[in-house]
Amino acid sequence: MFYKETNFIFNHQEKRICIKYVELKYLLELLTIIFLRGDLSMASKLDKIIYQTLFKNLFSDTCKVRFWDGEEVKFGDGEIRFTVVLNEPIPQKDILTNPSIAFGEAYMYKKVDIEGNVREVIESMQNNRNSFLGAPEKYENLIKPLKNTRSGSKKNISFHYDIGNDFYKLWLDKSMTYSCAYFRSGEDTLEQAQKNKIEYTLKKLNMQEGDTLLDIGCGWGEVIIAAAKKYKVKALGITLSKEQKQAAEERIKAENLGDYVQVELCDYREMKGRHFDRIVSIGMLEHVGNEYLKEYFSIIDKLLKEGGISLVQSITGVKDGGYDPWIEKYIFPGGYLPSMAEIVANIGGEKFHLLDMESLRRHYGKTLEKWADNFEKALPQIRENKDETFIRMWRLYLNSCAASFNTGMIDIHQFLFSKGNDDGIHWTRDYLYR
Repeated sequence: MFYKETNFIFNHQEKRICIKYVELKYLLELLTIIFLRGDLSMASKLDKIIYQTLFKNLFSDTCKVRFWDGEEVKFGDGEIRFTVVLNEPIPQKDILTNPSIAFGEAYMYKKVDIEGNVREVIESMQNNRNSFLGAPEKYENLIKPLKNTRSGSKKNISFHYDIGNDFYKLWLDKSMTYSCAYFRSGEDTLEQAQKNKIEYTLKKLNMQEGDTLLDIGCGWGEVIIAAAKKYKVKALGITLSKEQKQAAEERIKAENLGDYVQVELCDYREMKGRHFDRIVSIGMLEHVGNEYLKEYFSIIDKLLKEGGISLVQSITGVKDGGYDPWIEKYIFPGGYLPSMAEIVANIGGEKFHLLDMESLRRHYGKTLEKWADNFEKALPQIRENKDETFIRMWRLYLNSCAASFNTGMIDIHQFLFSKGNDDGIHWTRDYLYR
């Protein structure tokens, strides 16, 4: 039986549907039967009813939906915050099977448009924890085997970071720092906030002149360059991105820091027989994969000197680790967001001493908002080399990530830990804010 008589009554002769309560799967079965009978007009009507049921409890704010035939339906009371435009139906099977990919692709390929702020629309979905897209479990309990072998990791990193340095220069700050900034006040520019983050991170590491520093996933080299300039440490950065390595080496040469800073195209698993006083890794753990977390921290243990200190910064799942299917498919293949508990367990598993753990969630939300604004301002230049599908994909990525941090769907933490007891860390946190 594909419906419950007490829930809705279907009168095929008069082609009227009276719905008191709908379970989407029953409507889908009914839609299939109508198609088989060849009644396409009724199928179209029922298609819209399914979407109206879908949107009824999807957002936490009042909105309007404009359907492919021009009909508009308001959901909620009060002032309309935004309008969702359905240019054509999205297959309901796709929505039920994988809503992240279904809606992500629909926006990429203009099946769906948004009149209003993209980030605010996503926040409205996520703030409604009762909707099927708003539950935190969207990012959790989706653990799957990820192909982050050495060869797989190189392909995954290249997919995202080798798009071209010129592209990233258009919307990152001058330092090309592609990670969470640190806003000491609401008036900080993005550039200042990124300087704040680098300074704050290096202070946590308690850098001393003459120390050796390893940066796993060094990006375009800002951390190792800043460390060498301020603390006169010998710094090595490793990356799997040829574009990043080239740009970092150009900066090192321009700063005359060749005696202090080096960059290697290298997987962290290839680092053997070398030891460092300090190890930092910012925004790289998300690329490791759930099956390699234990190995990752084991390698840090082998590379870190006794009494050494390490800082790992990673986006984290709220309860469990997981991934977003659309982002994994189109933005970060091989990506996995470990939970806070997973990371702490692996730190403890190597008998490190956890010294400090801090959430920077609100900072990353603000960082992404600024990136998204810069991205929109740079559209004339971006359009010279990228098509509209790419632009809509990246717009959705930047805004959805900002929304996810702002609404608490995901978090980000810095984990500071030492190897052994003699770490030299200050007794209080005062030194971080001087």
